[in-house]
Amino acid sequence: MQWSLILVFLMGQCCLITCQLYEYRFIDLSKNWSEAQQYCRKHHTDLATVSNMTDMSKLFQLENWTEAWIGLNKTAGTNRTWHWSLPGVEFNDSNVKWKSGEPDDGNGNGPENCGKIKKDLSWFDYPCNDADYFLCYNESDPVQKFYLITENKNWLEAQRYCRENHTDLVSGVNQLQDVNLNLTTQECNTAECRLFFGLFRDNWRWSDGSSFSFRYWGAPFTSAAENQNTNNCTAMRKDSKTWNSFDCNERKPFFCYDDKVILIKEQMNWENALYYCREYHGDLVTITNLDEQRWVQEKTKNATTPYVWTGLRYTCTLDFWFWVSNQAVTYTNWASGQDGNDCDMSGAMETGGEHKWLKKNDNDKMNFICSKSAKK
Repeated sequence: MQWSLILVFLMGQCCLITCQLYEYRFIDLSKNWSEAQQYCRKHHTDLATVSNMTDMSKLFQLENWTEAWIGLNKTAGTNRTWHWSLPGVEFNDSNVKWKSGEPDDGNGNGPENCGKIKKDLSWFDYPCNDADYFLCYNESDPVQKFYLITENKNWLEAQRYCRENHTDLVSGVNQLQDVNLNLTTQECNTAECRLFFGLFRDNWRWSDGSSFSFRYWGAPFTSAAENQNTNNCTAMRKDSKTWNSFDCNERKPFFCYDDKVILIKEQMNWENALYYCREYHGDLVTITNLDEQRWVQEKTKNATTPYVWTGLRYTCTLDFWFWVSNQAVTYTNWASGQDGNDCDMSGAMETGGEHKWLKKNDNDKMNFICSKSAKK
């Protein structure tokens, strides 16, 4: 079967060499937020979801706009949800370290929607406009990952500082359990050391139902993030390169997006999944970087199986892993102990947890992710 499959792969479509997993469209029509949402759902996929700074850059590169709706809004009665500031890191209620009695939301003294951490690494909820020291994380620094910033800033200012000078505020259980973070917090020498980190909560939701936690609010912070007015819809502003909340009845142009990936909830073995994607969509999905990983893993949350097939394949004949789109395997997200080479194995992604990749036997049946080609 190896050689016959290899011929199929080599004859396959290479959409993702030139295509992205999603594409933005600027629509120069003046509509209120609900009308813009209806237009995007009819002609594209939905109002734009913005998941990280890469997406921000893509939107700013589009021409002829100054202010435009995106797909973030809030509805009265929606519960506030805790998130991590760093894109792709998911909050899990089972992995929390609140100090006893926290979160208490100020005991009735006003909303406390941002997190602080003490030297013992216990968590507190605090008003986001409080000014204090904070902790940054730098994923690209080979020597030092964590930084204590001894400047008094509110949570939004701290987030912006970390994003501009490092990667983001310290976020997620893995970072909080790192021994080097504990050493960094000990550098704080104030009498009552409470440091902002990347924990926040809000009741803002994306139009397409995705759970991306990325936010890029402009000042004033309270009006948008702490929900103290009736501006329930979000627009981007090109001059300030930030988001602001507005009355949903205001009329503005808007951003839509076209989704280029789709979750198929049928259960098939890997080879049948490959043929299905190529017949009806484009190909099994290829993942070449962390941003694409985050986009695909968001889709897997609606799967009905513990894993989903991707377009990653190992060939014993040629002794290497490759993507069926003919892309080189440069970025990887293997689970521990899963990066070895085995015959009759293909790559699947976890639909929960950290969404790691695992080797699975080709005959296993599960949901799968297809990419869409332009001609489909």
